[in-house]
Amino acid sequence: MTRLARATDPSYELMDDHNGLSIIYREHGFPCPLVRWHFHKEYELHLIVASSGKVFVGDYIGNFHPETLFLTGPNLPHNWISQVADDEVVPTRDMLVNFTDELLGSASSVFTELKSLAPMLERAHYGIEFRCKRTIRQATDLMQAIAGSTGVTRLGHFLILLQLLADCDDYQLLSGVTAVQLADEQTIDRTNRAVDYIFSHYARELSLEEVAEHMGMKPTYFSRVFKQATGRSFVEFVNRLRISKSCELLVDGRKHVTDVCFESGFNNISNFNRRFQQLKGMTPSHYRRLAVQRLTEQNIALKSPGTSSAK
Repeated sequence: MTRLARATDPSYELMDDHNGLSIIYREHGFPCPLVRWHFHKEYELHLIVASSGKVFVGDYIGNFHPETLFLTGPNLPHNWISQVADDEVVPTRDMLVNFTDELLGSASSVFTELKSLAPMLERAHYGIEFRCKRTIRQATDLMQAIAGSTGVTRLGHFLILLQLLADCDDYQLLSGVTAVQLADEQTIDRTNRAVDYIFSHYARELSLEEVAEHMGMKPTYFSRVFKQATGRSFVEFVNRLRISKSCELLVDGRKHVTDVCFESGFNNISNFNRRFQQLKGMTPSHYRRLAVQRLTEQNIALKSPGTSSAK
């Protein structure tokens, strides 16, 4: 495949035209053409400001909601799908900052202080979700400052933002595999369509054969292509999506575990408990208790004066 064909593949987001700027700042709503399973050479700092839904980073599946903040590395496939009503439009869902390895690599050869960012940037190749609420709120202020400024002032806010995140030790690494293992631009656009279909139907009985037929592909070929692009088999991907949904419902706390099981797409409680234990290392009830405890601790920390910004 030629370089031109690779760059213009629908799943590859081409941002070579930076208009002479060191960083790209963008906002977009939902639905939006940019909301798809895709990758690009830039790092992406991605702040959710409205709506909740599912996040896909490499082979990771999780939940997002307002005030969640992610950093993805170069060529690591990712997508955020909001769970909204069919006719609902979210005017501004995301605030994004994109930047390249070349920018920081070149700058660190002159400004040695920037080398302190290297460990965080290396972690970003697996995707990072920042968890400290205080850090996220400070990051939100800095992203708003980036949006409202230009020139050296904008670059200054950006560097302060990177240092803030590099100092945060309350984070989660997301994908178990990196972009080198995942990014295949010949198959990733088809995977985007498959993920959209799975996302719309995972709460009911859903077979590999049904999705393959929807894609116009033989089941064995679809299975191979899907695993190549996502790092997971079809069954594992669907189970992880269902467990992610169950975690969202458990944290909400208003439904019985049995109701969570069936609403997440599992057809019996024993299978649900087994899969949950395999993926989370604990029972659904234990997960709910820990989630409530964590939320309580975060609220106390935010109200406590003099608390460190990273926990």
